[in-house]
Amino acid sequence: MWLPMLIKRLNHTDMQKQGLKLTAEEIYSVNNSSLKDAIVQFGGFCTGEFISPEGLLLTNHHCGYGAIQANSTPQNDYLTNGFWATSKDQELPNEGLFVDILVRMDDVTGKVLEGITASTSETERAKLVAERMAAISKEAGNNGQYVSYVRDFYNGNEFYLFIYERFTDVRLVGTPPSSVGKYGGDTDNWMWPRHTGDFSMFRVYMAADGKPAAYSKSNVPYKPKHHLPINIADKTPGDFSMVFGFPGRTKRFMTSHGLKLEVNQLNKSRIKLRERKLALWKEDMDKADATRIQYASKYASTANYYKYSIGQNEGITRMHTIEGKLVDEDKFQAWANDAQRKATYGNVLNEIAAAYNTIEKYNLHNIYLNETVLGTESLMMAYRFSALNNALKSGDAAAAQRAAQDLQGRLDGFFKDYNAATDKKVFAAMMKFYSEDIAKDQQPAAFKAMVAKYKGDFNKLADHVYSNSFVVNKQKTEAFLKNPTQKKLEADPAFAIVNSILENYLTTIKPKLDEANAKLATANRLYVAGVRLMNPDKVFYPDANSTLRLSYGSVKDYSPQDGVVYNYYTTMDGLMAKEDPNNEEFEVPAKLKELYNKKDYGRYANSKGEMVVNFITDNDITGGNSGSPVINGRGELTGLAFDGNWEAMTGDLVYDADYKRCINMDSRYLLFIIEKYAGANNLISEMTIVDKPSPGPADAASASVSKGNTPQAELLDAVMTEAKQNLNNGKDEFKIEKKKGDVKVKLQIKD
Repeated sequence: MWLPMLIKRLNHTDMQKQGLKLTAEEIYSVNNSSLKDAIVQFGGFCTGEFISPEGLLLTNHHCGYGAIQANSTPQNDYLTNGFWATSKDQELPNEGLFVDILVRMDDVTGKVLEGITASTSETERAKLVAERMAAISKEAGNNGQYVSYVRDFYNGNEFYLFIYERFTDVRLVGTPPSSVGKYGGDTDNWMWPRHTGDFSMFRVYMAADGKPAAYSKSNVPYKPKHHLPINIADKTPGDFSMVFGFPGRTKRFMTSHGLKLEVNQLNKSRIKLRERKLALWKEDMDKADATRIQYASKYASTANYYKYSIGQNEGITRMHTIEGKLVDEDKFQAWANDAQRKATYGNVLNEIAAAYNTIEKYNLHNIYLNETVLGTESLMMAYRFSALNNALKSGDAAAAQRAAQDLQGRLDGFFKDYNAATDKKVFAAMMKFYSEDIAKDQQPAAFKAMVAKYKGDFNKLADHVYSNSFVVNKQKTEAFLKNPTQKKLEADPAFAIVNSILENYLTTIKPKLDEANAKLATANRLYVAGVRLMNPDKVFYPDANSTLRLSYGSVKDYSPQDGVVYNYYTTMDGLMAKEDPNNEEFEVPAKLKELYNKKDYGRYANSKGEMVVNFITDNDITGGNSGSPVINGRGELTGLAFDGNWEAMTGDLVYDADYKRCINMDSRYLLFIIEKYAGANNLISEMTIVDKPSPGPADAASASVSKGNTPQAELLDAVMTEAKQNLNNGKDEFKIEKKKGDVKVKLQIKD
């Protein structure tokens, strides 16, 4: 996950060997149009890319899911039926949705760490670093013109500034039905083979003067500095591919102590709690379409990392990841014990172990606060009243009015997608888990008293809360906000539970975790610095932190287990083989079946006449990369990244070169759905579509040998051209022989 601004120095030569045809400046440039100008951070949680000069934006269906769901009603169910704007005036606005477009990134390590030495205390260091990061960010923001921030890299050893333009007028243009965009549902999530059309389309708008602006009918489509052409040629194993996007968070420098905590505490808890919540939601979603629509986005989001946690634990066990870390740590300790290094690095691993011992004792409370308390809708809404409560307590009438207005603005969105009866069941289950699993001396007295009052019957506790709390009813909440009082708010049972747990966490749990995490951060910084010093010839990439990164690799199949080999692409034949009309996850729309039966694929079929749906590469991705473009060596979009594979769920913690695969929707299936299924030719006409095979390492080798006019070079060019054509035509075996004078070149390919 390389920083684009460093590609020229660190990676460009290697990328050229693998098939890259672009210069480093064509990938990242501040002064000229480059690939980076086509990439956006979508909504702060996904990636998107411009695919037309009219601001047409492509991202995943699951990234656009919230916007699709927000625009859906039982009468206009875009989740089920899809949506296509046939003209720009039909495109749908989305309040709160934004995209960030990178202006530039700068290395500010020197500015942040100026004057800080080994003798600087950790307290003073943290203070100086925080102040300087804030000052640099503020100055770069240019009085609100840009969104800017400084992020630390390599666990606080380096610092980079990122400057973005934020556009807030982002309109829904098109989405296939969920039966296409979410085909396979939770069953296929994280799995290969895959047959999912995971895409949605938006358009970014700007003011007439080219600047970002709030939604207005007078706004005009954004004119990107660069948009990606779309390649519809066949792909072959070895074809160069890169993924450009915003990976969320990796922790690959984490030690064995941290891995044990992830496996035994975080993942196990997440699996247990989310499994129960998902079951309760699904029970009510299956009973009513209105509830299904209300909870569709929440269910998908919750299920995603539920399944991820299961796969990650299995992968860490299979790969013996913890054992491998222990070996690395033994090597580090031996290096650190050198007399010249011992004072700085000798005790680092012991300090890491001690910090994790404290964290483990209190971290379960931290997990449960997020999963059970704030993971229950009514309690999350009650938590949002904390600012109002603080204002009422302080007597600040102006602050109270602002807080009340803010809450009033949230009500429509919250209650539109809220079912009190469903949430009540979740509340009872989550509070039971909290009461039983959190150490009693870490629970607030008020909560324990409430549990005791109902003799541990959490259904009765739920009856009390949902009968007496105003936060579970829109009209009651509105009535309270018209005349809010501290007394009434603190008497509300939902708020009382949240407030007691939160105050207890902030006063007794968080300080202990903060102290331990501060010690851990210091030790981790020294550990990573030491690891890099210990391996001076190795080029390290930093952990992901939601900043723009580039991963490069190739189209590639894999073997998940003995005796099994997964092909690098799937087709509509496999999609139809999975069809199950009685299972909503595997329903196939009638129009799609009709196109399949007629083999009406148009120009989007491959050379064998197949409609390719998905393909895999060995690119390095994680959450946040969803919606990232898969780009060939000429800078053309060949697919859309949307998932990782089950066998490599360890990816956030350790990269598995043998198993790691990036699952992508093929560019041809994208265009087939838009043109043949949806008939949205207005969108097709905006795009730049090319049909030329993607460059692979063979092309790069040919190019390097072909310099000059030697007979060998001429013959090799001719052989490579013919071989590529044979491969694209699906031939498994062929021979080619070329002669010129005394020179002969022969090539034989066998399946």
